[in-house]
Amino acid sequence: MTRRSCAIYATGIVCAHLLIVGIALLVAQVFQTMIQERIKKEVTLAENSRVLSGWINPPVPVYMQYFFFNVTNPDEFLAGRAKPNVTQMGPYTYREYRPRENVTFLENGTKIFATNPKSFVFLPEMSVGDPEVDMLTTPNIPFIAVMNEMHSYSFFIRPLVSMFIKSLGVEMFMTRTVHEFLWGFKDPLMTKLHSLKPDVDEYFGLMYKKNGTHEGEFVFHTGEKNYMDYGKIETWNGIRKMNWWSSEQSNMINGTDGSVFHTFLSRKELLYIFAADLCRSIHLAYVSDIEVKGIPAFRFAPPPDVLAAPDENPNNAGFCVPAGDCLGKGVLKVSVCREGAPIVVSFPHFYQADRKYIDAIEGMNPNKEEHETYLDLNPTTGVPIRACKRAQLNVIMKRVPGFPQTKFLNETIFPIMYVNETATIDDDSASQMKTLLLIVTMVSNFPVIIVGLGAILLLVLIFLVCRNRQRKNEVKRIDFTEAFHSFATTKDDTAYTPVSNKSDDSPETHTNQPLKNGSYIAMSPVEAQKC
Repeated sequence: MTRRSCAIYATGIVCAHLLIVGIALLVAQVFQTMIQERIKKEVTLAENSRVLSGWINPPVPVYMQYFFFNVTNPDEFLAGRAKPNVTQMGPYTYREYRPRENVTFLENGTKIFATNPKSFVFLPEMSVGDPEVDMLTTPNIPFIAVMNEMHSYSFFIRPLVSMFIKSLGVEMFMTRTVHEFLWGFKDPLMTKLHSLKPDVDEYFGLMYKKNGTHEGEFVFHTGEKNYMDYGKIETWNGIRKMNWWSSEQSNMINGTDGSVFHTFLSRKELLYIFAADLCRSIHLAYVSDIEVKGIPAFRFAPPPDVLAAPDENPNNAGFCVPAGDCLGKGVLKVSVCREGAPIVVSFPHFYQADRKYIDAIEGMNPNKEEHETYLDLNPTTGVPIRACKRAQLNVIMKRVPGFPQTKFLNETIFPIMYVNETATIDDDSASQMKTLLLIVTMVSNFPVIIVGLGAILLLVLIFLVCRNRQRKNEVKRIDFTEAFHSFATTKDDTAYTPVSNKSDDSPETHTNQPLKNGSYIAMSPVEAQKC
């Protein structure tokens, strides 16, 4: 056997083995299953110290942007001569720090207890304006809260309260600096109420006492028992379900806190997040495939049915308190879990809300790019790559009998401000994520690589076989050519002589008569004759 034949046989054997093994591994999905099980085990709070460290002290910077609606015509609105006109102020940007504290493992590492205090630092370079200088005219929420509380009192008491409030110089709209309205100031009405009822705080601010405090005590699942439970909330402030909504389903605490999700996400699933500031769980649905800093991600966003009216989504009937007292599409009354003013939440500029709420306020311009809430999650690890949480705070302003300041008011959901909480994975974390995903891809596709190598060797084998056959044909052609050349050479050295039955001594032999037809001719090698 020649060296060339050995090479062909060896290539064929290796090719066959690679194809058989590669196809078998591909069909059995051995490597895919192995890497998936490894990731499911590694991405848990109990097993991986690096995951736990990132969960306790998130490296991704979080920014909180506050936008306020400044009312330009409060007198015309209160007199019933015009609908309110607002202009947007901001953003006023703060860096948000949110480490987890008091971290304690429970039940053999299957659950974990933690609090999540948040602190804020103002960033002037990312802001428009100075919050300590910029003045804001907005509805007087403490005044509205008092009027809301007076609904349960006798009609004869309300005018007295109204006159008392007016004597304090308190009006339906207030003008304060952005910083005061956000972080707190000593309010004259709240101060008077504090003297009558000490448990009422004399300070008011949308974020008053929220810098450096947490939203409650949480117990999370670590994912040790089931990777699908990773990050899910077990209890919030010691309760497994709420009690202020009007249905069992609405009171459920579902999902995570939005910072982590289980691995291997599907485009078909709904993701649930419990929002403590909304006092409810919401769900997000798949929107599209995108890429953030070179990392593949699924975009999830709240679908329109999250804040749909009960006639569109019957499941939302449980958020009407009391039962049957429902608002329209795109708004949610949360004052049931937050005592005081009739607070309503929505998406910014009433995005995805009924047109009547948008048209009631001059200056509302909802659009998807600026006002949609979404999460971009890597489907393999479940890690948020980019997040934008956007929510608007509103207050209900309406006519209250006994308060003459409200006699020209129709019920209006009045926008106060909205927040844009954003986070995008940092470059170092993105680099680590891309390296991890590359390893996962290579290991998962190892059978494909084997099949690919087998296919390449198959092409090499076909080439070698064809080349070998071509060489054999060339050898045969050369042998035939040499044989033909040898035959031709022999023919050129052959002469023709006449043959007769007469002896050489015969006289006829010496005659010069030409040969006649019919003479016998024989071939015999002779010396070349000269012409």
